[in-house]
Amino acid sequence: QVHLAESGGGSVHAGGSLKLSCAYTYSWDFMGWFRQTPGKEREGVAVIAYDGRTKYADSVRGRFTISKDNAKNLLYLQMTNLRPEDTAEYYCAAGCPWDIWPRTDHGTYWGQGTQVTVSS
Repeated sequence: QVHLAESGGGSVHAGGSLKLSCAYTYSWDFMGWFRQTPGKEREGVAVIAYDGRTKYADSVRGRFTISKDNAKNLLYLQMTNLRPEDTAEYYCAAGCPWDIWPRTDHGTYWGQGTQVTVSS
């Protein structure tokens, strides 16, 4: 059974940093982070492949870093220089297809989400 559990969300001021973690029970070839705000579609933030390749949304490139520790079964998202527009519910995803990212398909598994709030 696939289980993804995010943690690390919280409230920070603009310019601050947060590190999200996602504990997983099974290491997928492609895992990523998405975010969503009320009334908007879910947005791909970053994805990491089994060999360490990464992709980032233009809006976060240079500020966010995705990484994975297979020994600890943890996926991370280090977020720096946070902006109010980064405020969203952040979701860990497993099995998100590399070739169509930031889109996903029905085979993607999702965590329950963790809230990130950035105040100006």
